[in-house]
Amino acid sequence: MEIVAYGVLADEEPLLREAFDKAFADRHELRCLGLFLDRDTVPTALGHEVVISGVNDTLDAEVLRALADGGTRMIAQRSTGYNNIDLGAAQEHGLSVARVSSYSPYSVAEFAWTLALAVDRRIVRAVQRTREFDFRLDGLMGRDLRGRTAGVVGTGKIGAAFARIAHGFGMRLLGWDIAENPDCLALGMEYVSQRRLFAEADLVSLHVPLLPDTHHLVDAEALAVMKDDALLINSSRGGLVDTDALLQALRAGRLRGVGLDVYEEEAGVFFLDKSLEVMTDERLARLMTFGNVLVTSHQAYFTRDAVGQIAETTVTNIEDHFAGRTSDNTLVRPVTA
Repeated sequence: MEIVAYGVLADEEPLLREAFDKAFADRHELRCLGLFLDRDTVPTALGHEVVISGVNDTLDAEVLRALADGGTRMIAQRSTGYNNIDLGAAQEHGLSVARVSSYSPYSVAEFAWTLALAVDRRIVRAVQRTREFDFRLDGLMGRDLRGRTAGVVGTGKIGAAFARIAHGFGMRLLGWDIAENPDCLALGMEYVSQRRLFAEADLVSLHVPLLPDTHHLVDAEALAVMKDDALLINSSRGGLVDTDALLQALRAGRLRGVGLDVYEEEAGVFFLDKSLEVMTDERLARLMTFGNVLVTSHQAYFTRDAVGQIAETTVTNIEDHFAGRTSDNTLVRPVTA
């Protein structure tokens, strides 16, 4: 049987194939496609019982209906997030869905800190200057993080890993989550309200999933109470930040720096080469004009360790499908006779 995977990156494919071959040997074949799954490309999934998807695929009701009509029975999402999948429609059409509920938290936490340090110490601007043999330090002054306050929004595995690094810097820790993490409490973290966290933190880093309650968590009201020289880092989901409100704050000269590895309208842009096209997303283009804003293309998870774990878990989910099993990764259970 052939299984098709969508939106597969060049560096990702060998790890996915390695995990696939280890599990299935010659029993199944893997077809990796660089294109994303949406209403225009869904005919390519015809006849494939299992489809491997990613965060930038569009799995709305129309696409899911077409998949089911074409013989698909299982969607293996190779990510933690699944806000791109209409789970209700999947259940309606008899499609089981599984995700990768966890992988190396260090990949994202370490990258969030990479963004934080890069914007605080003006690394990108410094490199651009030195490449032109301009070795002045004007405009490059950073600040010590020791003794300052890190606000960690979401203290699960990734948030806790971020907090441990902050603790290593000697920072005061504030946290917000629906449940307190004992590991974070052991570091001296104080759990506070969202408003107090935004108001007191010198560095705010987001590590919560995108849910109806967290959509635009960082909105105009949250930005208004943040310090004018605060750092804002988002390596979780783009929809956590209200881009229009962020642009307004930046235009007002507020925030010392912003590091975004995700963007709320990233689908159809991130993971693609748009260098020869006109950027029609005016908000994204405007973000790029601010010298204190650093945007990367959803790469926080992109380490060999994390991608390898994602591939292995994805293959395990497919094995479970063929064996009629479910697990903690199952989002929509298969239809049983």
